[in-house]
Amino acid sequence: MDIHHLRVFVSVFKNRSFSKASEGLYLSQPTISDHIKAMEAEMNCRLFDRLGRTIIPTREAEVLYNYAMDIIEKTNNIKEVICQFKNEIAGELIIGASTIPGTYLMPSIIASFQKKYPSVSFQILVSDSRETAERVLKNELLLGIVGAKLNNEKITYIPFMEDALILVSAPSLMKSHIITLKELIKIPMILREEGSGTRRETEKILEGKGVTIEDIKIAGIFGSTDAVKQAVKAGLGISILSRLSVTDELKFKTIKEIKINGIEMKRKFYIITHRKRTLPTVYKIFLEHIKAESKGI
Repeated sequence: MDIHHLRVFVSVFKNRSFSKASEGLYLSQPTISDHIKAMEAEMNCRLFDRLGRTIIPTREAEVLYNYAMDIIEKTNNIKEVICQFKNEIAGELIIGASTIPGTYLMPSIIASFQKKYPSVSFQILVSDSRETAERVLKNELLLGIVGAKLNNEKITYIPFMEDALILVSAPSLMKSHIITLKELIKIPMILREEGSGTRRETEKILEGKGVTIEDIKIAGIFGSTDAVKQAVKAGLGISILSRLSVTDELKFKTIKEIKINGIEMKRKFYIITHRKRTLPTVYKIFLEHIKAESKGI
């Protein structure tokens, strides 16, 4: 069985989508389809039922998935073991990350790591904090970076770095630079989706001051930080975002920061692993690299 076929199969199985697998693997949809068709021909069975744009794994696919994950993990370890004889660190790191660390922190950390270990390749899977944690719980990922904690004893949380959450607005929407909490809840607010770490931490901070999500006048809920920023720029409402995510906008004054009287909002990013999984050597080295790099950020 071709390892490339298996990687494609696993991506399609996880995403339940040929198009999402195509985006994640940087392959065209026809190429993805060809890989699956080749596997189905070789195994003489159907792996996915196509129902319009929806695909559903068959029973055979459910069985194959666990074997495929095991084969891929062992294949990844082969290169690592061989390279140890040459005192060379190599292999592929597949890391899950929530939006803010995945977009604004990981690229520079990966670049500095690859200068030391050029034989290591990366795949970063960006989603929200909840989905990243769930992938670690399901053993789909060995390592994740998230912006909020889930209450699950199976996950180990290692504090990564501190982040500031700030209230932002379009310059034309808000003239003042400081408002009270009572004034805040009267202004339309734009939020991230429920699984977002930024959303979770925003709710936690406000609830600590006696304000629930029901008290807020919600102008819209968006599934990405970029979408929230565009809505803020358009004057749809105000929002609480990571300072890291609006560095350029603050610099060029397309978004302004507004202080909330008496409230300072901070949260931590966490490196997460499954308590019962042992990290391969290359993952352990990268974990130590993240810790070291975060001290200089």
